[in-house]
Amino acid sequence: MMMKRKWWILILAGIMSLGAELQAQRDTNLVQFSGLVLDGSNDQLIPVPYTNIFIKGKNRGTYSDLKGFFSIVVEKGDVIRFSTIGYETVEYRIPKDLKDDRYSLVQLMTQDVVNLPETVIFPWPSRDHFRLEFLAMDVTPELQKRAAENLAKETLKKTEVGTRYDGDENADFFLRRQASNYYYYGQAPPMNIFNPIAWGKFFKAWKAGDFKKKE
Repeated sequence: MMMKRKWWILILAGIMSLGAELQAQRDTNLVQFSGLVLDGSNDQLIPVPYTNIFIKGKNRGTYSDLKGFFSIVVEKGDVIRFSTIGYETVEYRIPKDLKDDRYSLVQLMTQDVVNLPETVIFPWPSRDHFRLEFLAMDVTPELQKRAAENLAKETLKKTEVGTRYDGDENADFFLRRQASNYYYYGQAPPMNIFNPIAWGKFFKAWKAGDFKKKE
């Protein structure tokens, strides 16, 4: 019994030491990766905010701030992908032979040029000429029907629901929400139940009969 117990103790000690060694190897493999994302298309370097910094194959990443700065924990040998709207996607591999646990990089981004098809605009000589041509335009019943269908309330409502925000609208919404959070940082946000102006509007609408049922 004593021999078996000693063997079990030796096996458990070996497993624990192996696990500790693997954990130590994993810890030494981690790197604090930070740096700046700049626009290198022109002579003057400009920060590129909200650039997606993604670790390829690991579904993990971060994004740069307004000054183009970023910081993320990676492993040696990871492939980092830099992507943002209007710039070419760039990939960078963390060196495997790093001896330090910190690594910095200044990533230059190149603007992605998109050639649109040529559009030729023929302006009218004056606003009066445009008015005459517009009034003289022959609109067929088919075009009138199509215009009426496109301007119907149901069609406009479906279009509004199905239309997503573009990049500028998403960025504007995010920045406004972030500014609101920073404005009330460290304190509770205001509640309209304690707002005397809101109560004044409520009583005014009540006296005006806005809350009565309309037949």
